[in-house]
Amino acid sequence: MKRIAMIVTDVAMAGEKGLGRMFYLAELFCKNGIQVDLYTSRFQHWLKRFRTQEEMDAISAASNCNVIFKDEPGYTKNVQIKRILSRRVLTRNIMAHIEKESYDLIYSQIPDNHLASVAAAHAKKRGIPFVVDIEDLWPEAMRMVLDVPVVSDVLFSYFSSTAKKTYRLADAAVGSSDTYRDEPLKYNIKVPRSVTVYVGSELSEFDQEAAENLSQVEKPEGEFWVTYAGTLGTSYDIATLIRAADILEKQGVQGLRIVLLGDGPMRGEFERIAGELSGKVTFHGYVPHSLMAAYLVKSDVVVNSLVRKASQSIVSKIGDYLASGHPMINTGLDPEFWRKVEQDGFGINVEPEDPEKLAQAIRMLMEDPEKCAEMGKIARKIGEEQFDRPHSYQKIVDMVRELVD
Repeated sequence: MKRIAMIVTDVAMAGEKGLGRMFYLAELFCKNGIQVDLYTSRFQHWLKRFRTQEEMDAISAASNCNVIFKDEPGYTKNVQIKRILSRRVLTRNIMAHIEKESYDLIYSQIPDNHLASVAAAHAKKRGIPFVVDIEDLWPEAMRMVLDVPVVSDVLFSYFSSTAKKTYRLADAAVGSSDTYRDEPLKYNIKVPRSVTVYVGSELSEFDQEAAENLSQVEKPEGEFWVTYAGTLGTSYDIATLIRAADILEKQGVQGLRIVLLGDGPMRGEFERIAGELSGKVTFHGYVPHSLMAAYLVKSDVVVNSLVRKASQSIVSKIGDYLASGHPMINTGLDPEFWRKVEQDGFGINVEPEDPEKLAQAIRMLMEDPEKCAEMGKIARKIGEEQFDRPHSYQKIVDMVRELVD
């Protein structure tokens, strides 16, 4: 049996808050006869706290793969020097363990850029394949929080240099979009093998969770829900969504409610804006994925809400949005997803940070239920064909098998 090391700084295990894509992939490798040691941090990134020993024991007992937790000091914010320094400690602790083991392949994620570059160098030294999984772009994403001319260039050059080193040493690249897959080309580096696999979701699980929780979601008669699910942070154009609701309320549009599922550093600011305006906006905070699925199914429109400067491409929530079977309003400017929305026909693209245009798009959908139904059917079909993990992730498994064999 082939044995691989997967290195993931931030991963949500079964039942935890956060993104569980890499844990799902590790389990899928195991189900396909590949032995996996999954290295990650004891620090839970989304909760900003350390997992207890009882929690780690429970995760290990329920996992098919061998989960190895390593220590780091921890941090309080996503963008701060403390996080960078903490991850340097985590890198040393993970690599100290890996250097004592024998693997057929190393699979590591960006971010963290530094850890990925060190893992790539180790794989090259051992003469084994290295796969980089590009899930987000640093420093581009960090510029949303800290973008100071010259200063940011100096601070973030570190991330660019480690990314370049990682891509140069990689035998294969996995991207959650074509944009991410082709990121090495920005550095004039062509990785020998590359594949695009959308983050997606497990549709059968989504459907089951939604069905089991529909009774917990009360939707008043006559309300039209426009729903956003995800982080309430600087990359996400929630303020414009709230202002669009205010515009429609003042136009006399009846029944519209903005439903926000999630939490984050900007929640207080968004609540302040909503409190000063007349649109109906409900903040539900973080809800478990199972309850989120029910909210999405009961909604009428879903929103991929991103600000103009956002670096995100095809984000993790898209799979759940499509699974819900509703039209999508997209304000992200990523060319790849903009084209997909337009060509596939499951939604409407709207320029970001323009509440008037967003209000027009919402009103158009509210007044055209037949169009909503048509777009919703297309959305579900695209979700089934391109975003269903048990099918789409097999491409990654097949590629890794080729590399180790």
